[in-house]
Amino acid sequence: MEKLGFFAVAPTLICLVYMYVRDKYEKEPWRLLVVGVIIGAVLTFPIMQASGFAMRFMPITGQLGEAAYSSFAVAALVEEGFKFVALFFLVWRNNNLNERLDGIVYAVFISLGFAGVENVLYVFSPHLGGLETALGRAVISVPSHSFFGIIMGYHFALAKFEPNKRAQHLFTAFFAAWAVHGVYNFILLSGHPYYLVVFVPFLLLFWRNGLRKIKTHLATSPFKPSY
Repeated sequence: MEKLGFFAVAPTLICLVYMYVRDKYEKEPWRLLVVGVIIGAVLTFPIMQASGFAMRFMPITGQLGEAAYSSFAVAALVEEGFKFVALFFLVWRNNNLNERLDGIVYAVFISLGFAGVENVLYVFSPHLGGLETALGRAVISVPSHSFFGIIMGYHFALAKFEPNKRAQHLFTAFFAAWAVHGVYNFILLSGHPYYLVVFVPFLLLFWRNGLRKIKTHLATSPFKPSY
């Protein structure tokens, strides 16, 4: 049980520490970061309720149709929608959002708050849980939630610092995270062998893209020392 608990919690903590370390020029106040994680964690429960409600209205049948609805209209739409609203109200008018990387940092912390609670629920589920689930989610699911946050936070920061394109960037912050999250879920839920073949390349590609986004916003930091 202790080993299971470790694998349920450790991936989230590792991703949080990684993101905190990458914010190397001007650290965010830890209290606000903790609030972000707590908000993400609390969001788990309304997200579960909203997802359950949306599943009642599935208009299509068949494995691929159900996978598409569950992925895009339920999981991605509800989860990224709640996280986007939380991110906006947490930091949009906060003076601590003073460099572009901050958008990524706060989005990732909110996303990992949700991912952490979701992971514990999965790992200790009597039907879906266990060590195999814990290991699989540690390698794939929790890091992926981090990268959904990176995508959202990247464009969210652009909306803050490029006011002439604010509406466009805010829309993209939600839409891009929704689209990638939806594709991610659809590949897994479809069970189609052709789709599953492209899952690892897809995963590696969007993880690489996320790391590039961090690097891009780091390079524009006004707190970056000049040598």
